Amino acid sequence: MKYLLLMYAHMSAGPQSPEDLKAAAPAWFAFLEEAKAAGVLLDNNGLAPSTNATTVRVRNDKTMITDGPFAETHEQMGGYFLIDCKDLDEAIRWAEKIPTAEYGSVEIRPLWSPGS
Repeated sequence: MKYLLLMYAHMSAGPQSPEDLKAAAPAWFAFLEEAKAAGVLLDNNGLAPSTNATTVRVRNDKTMITDGPFAETHEQMGGYFLIDCKDLDEAIRWAEKIPTAEYGSVEIRPLWSPGS
């Protein structure tokens, strides 16, 4: 089963300064290497800040385009990991290893597949 692990945090909650980013890097690299070695990591990436987001809605056949994220929230989605696990329990074990879980949250979403 494929799961998308979505990382959310307040923009000021994680490492900010170059020194903090450098200090946080080993935890991220360790997670990536462990996930790769276990064969569960399919893809991952970070996202640009939500100030770069564009939201599209279609209502009554009219397209509305809004700058910024869809939801008004103090947290923003900062990136994702796409993993392949045997079940939700295994996906949870991987999600709790992501450094963002220590200062934000990681949402686990199973990918839709035909017949599910």
